Amino acid sequence: MEIREAPVAEAGMLIRRPVADVFEAIVDPAITTKFWFTHGSDRLDSGNEVRWEWRMYGVSTPVTVSEIVRNEKIVMQWSDPATTVVWTFREMPGGTTFVEVRNFGFAGSPDEQVKQAIGSADGFALVLAGAKAWLEQGLTLGLIGDRHPKGVPAS
Repeated sequence: MEIREAPVAEAGMLIRRPVADVFEAIVDPAITTKFWFTHGSDRLDSGNEVRWEWRMYGVSTPVTVSEIVRNEKIVMQWSDPATTVVWTFREMPGGTTFVEVRNFGFAGSPDEQVKQAIGSADGFALVLAGAKAWLEQGLTLGLIGDRHPKGVPAS
């Protein structure tokens, strides 16, 4: 019998800003909308459920924060069926921050789980690249909106 590890989507990026700024960019929807979703109903906070929307695609998802450690970690569940996302923020030399995102708990067959993990890793890489551009240069790249110019493909 073959034992298969469940797939985990992972992405990471050095952002040349202090950890407090990078952390705030993820928890405050007024900042996050500059590089990821188009609307967030509230800040991320422990035990808080918020709704994130991508209005250009006509989709939204509930987000529930199960753990938050200021400037260090966010653990949240999102999507349907729900998966877990763990954000870690590591202070680096020179006032910079290394952000890592891990997404796991995908549902479906092993092949479906792998497909979801690959899509998630791609998406979080774009989110981190967009965050880097916004936080370092004040640039809104529109990466998420341009990812699927004809709309979100059917699952």
